[in-house]
Amino acid sequence: MQRGLQAIELAQRHGWGGEPSAAIAYPMLAASLIWQGKLDEAERWLMEGEYALRSEVEPATGMLFHLVRAFLEIARGRAEVALAALRAVERLPGGLLIAAHPLTTEVRAFLLHVLVRLGETARADAALTETAESERERPGIRTAVAALRLAQDNPRAATAALAPVLDGSAPGTHQVWLISALLLEASARDALGEREAAGRALERGLDLAEPDGLLFPFLLHPAPELLDRHVRQRTAHAALIRKIIGVLAGRTPAAPTAIPPQRTPAAIPPPPTPAARILAGQAPAAPAAGPPEHLPEPLSQAEARILRFLQTSLSAPEIARELYVSVNTVRTHMRHLYDKLGAHRRLEALDRARALGLLAPVPQRA
Repeated sequence: MQRGLQAIELAQRHGWGGEPSAAIAYPMLAASLIWQGKLDEAERWLMEGEYALRSEVEPATGMLFHLVRAFLEIARGRAEVALAALRAVERLPGGLLIAAHPLTTEVRAFLLHVLVRLGETARADAALTETAESERERPGIRTAVAALRLAQDNPRAATAALAPVLDGSAPGTHQVWLISALLLEASARDALGEREAAGRALERGLDLAEPDGLLFPFLLHPAPELLDRHVRQRTAHAALIRKIIGVLAGRTPAAPTAIPPQRTPAAIPPPPTPAARILAGQAPAAPAAGPPEHLPEPLSQAEARILRFLQTSLSAPEIARELYVSVNTVRTHMRHLYDKLGAHRRLEALDRARALGLLAPVPQRA
């Protein structure tokens, strides 16, 4: 996370913030924040990166933005929106270049996880059938298979899928996938009635998660009952478990949000950017309190729908495809929406909508 902040601060200091070469720092920083459960802060940086580009990006960079957006939405319990972000990857230009990119395996793996969360086990099985044998050995795919088998009431098959991840023989095992594997192993052992083995697997996963505060695996496939039982037994991670359960229940107060940098005229010395503040150990400036605001004219049902899609990284044509309407219709609704919110751009419209309470946080689904 620190390197991401440094990269963004350097790019902004030299006026490179809108360059495609600097774009990758934004989703990478956002992903680091999502791993730690800092979802509001992650969204701000992800959207700032999308705005900073102001132009088409290469397909691989676009794929990364969509993938990180899917991470964010599944962590919030919004699997349908995560699926829309992943489907947008399929519409990126690039064809064979995208298909051969190493990140494509992560997209396929995460698509399986999302389908399982949606209860679409038949579609997940079909997608797995189309996955190459070499890719099936990757830890992201193996953990998705385990989640799928658990959803199909086959915990024994889930443990078999997880074994290479847990013994380290699966290629390219990332810490997040290893913790996910241990959580799924705990769920599988619990389903088999092997409570001691379940407790050991869960404690080992918490051991790995504690140093960096990695909450994402526990948001990807929530197991609140398992965690609640574990915290009442012998564990070295009671505080971390309570934090995870709080996030899942939507009860954790929002952490201070890093406000994305605002562009200022060259003649006026700009204040320190959020990245500079964080690197200097300073807290982001809190917004001034004021009386509650009201819209001069209420949003129509169509405008409210568009507003929810503006939280994703989908473009106007992609939103139109999701809603089965024309691009002109989407742009007309966006124009009316911006007028009512007194905004001129997407990020500003979302800020105004949140200030007005139009985008209240969605409770996490356990």
